[in-house]
This record gives sequence, structure tokens and C-alpha cells, in this order.
Amino acid sequence: MAANNDTIEQFNKYVMHSYGRYDVVMDKGEHETATDENGKEYIDFGSGIGTNSLGYCNDEWVEAICSQAHKIQHTSNYYYTKVQADFAKELCETTGYSKMFFGNSGAEANECAIKIARKYSFDKYGKGRHNIITLVNSFHGRTLCTLSATGQDVFHNYFFPFVDGFINVEANNIDDLRAKLDDTVCAVMFEYIQGEGGVMQLDQAFVDEIFKLCAEKDVLTIADEVQTGVGRTGKFLCGEKYGHKADLTTLAKGLAGGVPIGVCLADEKCADVFTPGTHGSTFGGNPICCAGGLAVLKEVNSNGFLEEVAKKGDYIRNNLLKIPEVESVSGIGLMIGVKLKTKKAADVVKKALENGLLLLTAKEKVRLLPPLTITYEEIDKGLSIIKDILN
Repeated sequence: MAANNDTIEQFNKYVMHSYGRYDVVMDKGEHETATDENGKEYIDFGSGIGTNSLGYCNDEWVEAICSQAHKIQHTSNYYYTKVQADFAKELCETTGYSKMFFGNSGAEANECAIKIARKYSFDKYGKGRHNIITLVNSFHGRTLCTLSATGQDVFHNYFFPFVDGFINVEANNIDDLRAKLDDTVCAVMFEYIQGEGGVMQLDQAFVDEIFKLCAEKDVLTIADEVQTGVGRTGKFLCGEKYGHKADLTTLAKGLAGGVPIGVCLADEKCADVFTPGTHGSTFGGNPICCAGGLAVLKEVNSNGFLEEVAKKGDYIRNNLLKIPEVESVSGIGLMIGVKLKTKKAADVVKKALENGLLLLTAKEKVRLLPPLTITYEEIDKGLSIIKDILN
């Protein structure tokens, strides 16, 4: 059945065309299945780009959101709310960080980390030590500053002049890192797995070197875990997989299960860099979003949950590698990139949509970011659709 053209035409008439959209009008969702306006169902292997961590309309999550909406939906950050305090306590205890700043998105969380790093260095060393190393092929957001931090030339267009103070180092190139980490650098910012960059994970030796060099020079480490965090890799933070804890870690996407949130976590060294008036966010720490976040944390921290995420990831990988068209599979846990031998990723994603499966792309790869709660039955159904398309 064709998409509802009335909805699409109305939308396109009034909304800027900054996205390439498919002709599908989503209407509702339950568990790991979305349903469009015509009643067609789609198994979701994308979770809103890793955001619907508990699937669609998880019962406990909905109850938490609705209960908070009946109490208070927003208040200025001049005041306190218990749900915000409860969420902050739970997240800090889960991750081992000292304090956090609340925002609304991954880009905001990364902007916050950049500001903390520069102020930390300014407070301690004065001017001239403001550069931040980011990696080639990285992605850190769409604001002007985080776009400048992003290490992909394709994004550095149109919006000149970009923010200066960012130096790109080739991922996994230790010599390049050593050469550029000089006395003008205040932080090294990286993704353990470059999501938008093609689901490319960093080598253990390279990560080890980042932390070693930064510790020697009092340069801060910033881990952008917007996509890898909140259980996506089978650990709450991907840094646990690498045996490291960054000075600053940013989270967003799946943290509140589908409502806007962004968080910058800080260790003791960085916890008190901000003073009143140096940073802010009107909607940061919104009570409804914090309630959703508490529901996510309760589920993700439940006994055996993260172990199951890791097992599901291995299960999907092993089955994908049995398909002749699949050249390789990258990523960790339920963050998966699939490199194909002959077919184009975009064509496969479009064909999957026609066959009732939601997939993503990441550069030349097909990308899978299923809800963390996806069942093996749903995994098998989705894999069957992928197999049919690739064969």
C-alpha cells in the first residue's frame, strides 16, 4: 500500500528539507516493531539511530514518563527537582563519574565537554593551550563547533568560517598522535567506535597510547559515547571494553529511551570546572526526560541484561558472516557494520524497508543498531529478510 501522500505533502510544505526521507509515515510502535499509517509493520534494526534503547513504548518506560508528566513537566534550572537528582545519582554511580551536566543532545554534550576542556586548561595554564585533537573520520555533532570538531572533510562546507582549535589525527596512527600532541593541546576527543564514520573501532594499542600520553601531559581525554554508551556494546560504557575511563564522557541517544537528553560526565579533576554562569541549558535535565532515563537505567542495570546484549551481538555477527555477499562485519555488541562485496548499502536499506525491516547506513556499510531489548525471534526474522535481499 502506498504511503499517505497527504501527510508527506503537508510535511514537506512546512518543514525544511534537511533530511533525505523515505516515503513512509510512521504511526505507532510496540516493543521492537514500528507500524506505518497503512498498518504495515517493520522490525526495527535501527532503533531511531540507537535511541529507542528499550524499543517502542516499553511499559515501564511509558509509566515513568506519564507519571512524571502528571507531576511537573518543566522547571527552570534555578530550582531543583527530585527526579533530576535521582537520575544524576543513578548515572554517576553506574558509571563511576563524579558529576554531570545535563543537555538535550549528543552535540550539546560534546559542546559541553569542549568548553570544560578549554576552561580547565585556561584556569590552570592560561591562554594558548586550547587545541583539541579529534580523529579523522570522526563525527561529533551538527552545531558549528561540533561540526568543526568532526574529522570528515565532507562536513566542512557551506558554513564558513568554522571554529578553529581542532587538529585531526589519523585513527589508529600512533606516530601521528605523538607528533601532533604538543603543548598547545588541552584535550583528545575520540569515539571508541566511529559510528557515522563506518562502524570502525579503535585499536586497543592506539587507545592505550591516547591515555598514556594525555596522563603525562595533563591533557584531558574526552570519550564521545553518544552512540556506543548505555549498554550498546554489552558494557554500560564502551570504555570498559578498552579498560579505560576518560576524564569526560558524553552520552545521549539511548540514555532516555527516545526523549531528548544529552549528558557530559566528569571525573573529579573536571567536576568543578564550571561555575555559575559559565554554561547552561534551558531544557537540560528536563523532569520527563530524567524519568525516562531512570527507566532505562533500571532495565539496563538489571541482572544479566548487558550479558544478553553481548550475546545477541555475537549471534547476529555469526549469522551475517554466513551470508556469501557479506565481506566483513565490524563493531561490538549491538553496534554492527556490514561491508558488502557487490551490493550498495543504500540499495539494501531501501529494499529492506519495502520488506518490513528498518536498517541504517554508515558510509559504504549497512549499519545495525537494534533496540537492546530485541528478541531472538525478531532477530531471526530480520536476518531472514537481509539474507533474502543479499542472496
